Amino acid sequence: MSKAPDGFHYVRGHIRRNPKPGRARRMSGWMIAGIAASIWLWGQVFGFGEAATTTPPAQPQSAVSSPAAR
Repeated sequence: MSKAPDGFHYVRGHIRRNPKPGRARRMSGWMIAGIAASIWLWGQVFGFGEAATTTPPAQPQSAVSSPAAR
């Protein structure tokens, strides 16, 4: 068997390219969709800041204006 060219090696009789150092896997579209769905589901189950909502005033003002004095 002859020597593999630079940057390649033999694996089970086939020539393969050497792995590159520091090459990180990119996230697939399904991984991104799964992360987005889990964040959405977390918000549905536990809520995002629902306790900070303002409560209505204790004594609501009447919607009818007072009669005009003559």
